[in-house]
Amino acid sequence: MELSEQNVKKQRPVHLDLQTIRMPAPAIASILHRISGVIMLFAVGILIWLLNSSLASAESFAGVQAMFDSFVVKFIVWGILTALGYHLLGGIRHLVMDSGRWEELASGTASAKGLFVLTVAFSIVAGIWVW
Repeated sequence: MELSEQNVKKQRPVHLDLQTIRMPAPAIASILHRISGVIMLFAVGILIWLLNSSLASAESFAGVQAMFDSFVVKFIVWGILTALGYHLLGGIRHLVMDSGRWEELASGTASAKGLFVLTVAFSIVAGIWVW
C-alpha cells in the first residue's frame, strides 16, 4: 500500500502557477452563466421595487418614469437585460448539453463561442432599445 501512496504523491504538482492555466471556453461560459444568475437574483429585487414604486400612485409612476432618464438607471437596466439574455441563452445551451449533445470539447467550445456572439448581439439590441 505504501508504494502506491508514494507514486500518487510523486505525480502531484509541486508548484501550481494559476496564471499560466488557460480555461477553455466552455468553462468560462459555465462560470459566466452562474455569475449572470447571481446578478439576476439581485436584479429581481430592483425590478420588484421599481414595479411596486410605479404602482403606488400616479405621482410615484411619474417619479419612476423620470428615473429612467438617468444614464445610471439606463446602464443598470441594460446590464440586467444583458445578464438575462446571457443566462437565458446559456440555460438553453446547458439544456442541449444535458440531452447529450455538444459534450465533446470541440462542439462545446463552438457552442460556448456561439453563446458569446449571440450575447453580444443581444446586448447591442438591448442597448439600442434602452437608449
